[in-house]
Amino acid sequence: MIKKKAELTESLIDGYMKHLREQERSAATIQKYTHDLAALLEYLDGRPLDKISLIDWKRRLTETYAPATVNSMLAAVNGFLSFMNWHEMTVKPLKIQKALFMDENRELTRGEYARLVRTAEHQNNERLSLVLQTICCAGIRVSELKFITVEAACKGRAEISCKGKRRTVFLPDRLCRLLKKYCRRQKKTAGAVFTTRTGKALDRSNIWRDMKALCQSAGVEKDKVFPHNLRHLFARTYYAQEKDLSRLADILGHSNVSTTRIYTAESGMVHARQMERVGLIIT
Repeated sequence: MIKKKAELTESLIDGYMKHLREQERSAATIQKYTHDLAALLEYLDGRPLDKISLIDWKRRLTETYAPATVNSMLAAVNGFLSFMNWHEMTVKPLKIQKALFMDENRELTRGEYARLVRTAEHQNNERLSLVLQTICCAGIRVSELKFITVEAACKGRAEISCKGKRRTVFLPDRLCRLLKKYCRRQKKTAGAVFTTRTGKALDRSNIWRDMKALCQSAGVEKDKVFPHNLRHLFARTYYAQEKDLSRLADILGHSNVSTTRIYTAESGMVHARQMERVGLIIT
């Protein structure tokens, strides 16, 4: 049974985060859930936690955020409620119709990707140029870049551990040659290829900042330039060539092929051309 006056407190949030760490959830997930629960705590402002307040919070979220963002925040809160055995307070996610195609304003094209790489080279930023190409050629998550090591470049494959799963990612020969030349110039003989000046592996914020700095010089819209879009470009390119969704799911490390389908969605312009080719207009 739910207590008449359930309360959300920082100590309860800390307890839930400890539980998530014990469940071996990723650091990014824990950070996001902490942020989302903190947002709810700020909204409540000392008021009790109940179903009515959660429904009102959900309504306010829909006025500010995209449906997918709202649902991700509700997932964080519902996970906390289940942890506390306050199941009666869980809130239903928004219903989102599956998109048939990707918004071209968000789709990074192959030409734009090439301009980003060349711009990084022209600015003598070899590290960033290789980071872009490594993420895109291997189809890895930005959090998996730390597994691209000197040893992996020599072997032509990287052993990646992410979200409780291990998989082998093969690296193209041309990429391996570029990485090995870079490591020789940097005098690196082992460990992560891409590091900061202090020797730590590059993190998401380093890469995000550096990518955004390229946009104006490369003539690419900022909304298109973020690490995960490189992974999407790999997925679309691979699928267009091989038409093997199951194999692509294995390469990307997806447990569910439905997730992979999202990555292979084409732009609205491509979808429109496909509809034109159907040719069912008679008059």
